[in-house]
Parts: sequence; C-alpha cells; structure tokens
Amino acid sequence: MRILIAEDESDISHTYRVALESRNHNVNIANDGISCLRIYREELANRRLTSSDKSMKHNNKSQGSPALTTSPFDVVVLDYKMPGKDGMEVAKEILTINPDQRIIFASAYVKETLENSVKELKRVVELLQKPFEIQAFIDTIEDKQVYEELKKIMI
Repeated sequence: MRILIAEDESDISHTYRVALESRNHNVNIANDGISCLRIYREELANRRLTSSDKSMKHNNKSQGSPALTTSPFDVVVLDYKMPGKDGMEVAKEILTINPDQRIIFASAYVKETLENSVKELKRVVELLQKPFEIQAFIDTIEDKQVYEELKKIMI
C-alpha cells in the first residue's frame, strides 16, 4: 500500500513509518498540513503524467488530460491538530481534488473530529483515538473493508 501520513510529532511519525515499512508498505511522511498537500499534489501530478505517457504510447496521440483512475495513495492519515493547516483543512482540500480518497484521522479529540468531519466534509471518516497501540494503527490501515462499508453508508 502507498500511505501518506501527516503528523507534526517526529517521534510519532517515525514509529508509524517503521511499523508500516516493516509490513512492506510505501510510506511518505509530512510534518504539517501544508507539506502534506504539496506531497499529495506532486504524487497526483506524477500519476497523471505517467498515465498521459502510457496513453500517448498506446494511442500515438494526445487526447487531452487523462482522467485519474486511482488515488495517488491508498490511504492518507491526518493528525487532527497540526501547525499551518490542520487535518480538517487538509482533508477538505484532498477530497475536493479526489472525493474517493480514503482518509483516516488520528486524533485525541475524537468528538470534535467526528462532529467536524460530518459538518465540514459532509461525510463520516475513519478515526483512531490517540493514544493507540501501533497494532491498532496497522490493522485500521490494512482493513480496506471498513472503508468500503463507510462508502456505502455515505451513499
């Protein structure tokens, strides 16, 4: 899996990285919301560029900008409270770009995060209450079925 994590505490993000990479996941870390959005947009542009190259080789002609068929990351994990842009602001921007992006909030402020996600994002999001065991973090990320069920609820 390709995972983007925005976490402003470097010791926590390091723990996440080590645990996920030991399970063969590809992990990108951002230390704030602004750098998270930059990484997301860069990966999205790279993916579109790669799709465009493949399309041009296949068709021998360009037919405009290719549609994004997959998200640049399987999951984006956002700390709720971060400097610059907080997790909710980042989630709003990412979901504007890609409404199908899977987002998980890691937050000590569960009630506030849940209420704001429904109010501001108009959807229920996955949520891990800090502090949590690293195994719970890994299990949540690797359980794609939960996200599929949430998508059904949102419809």
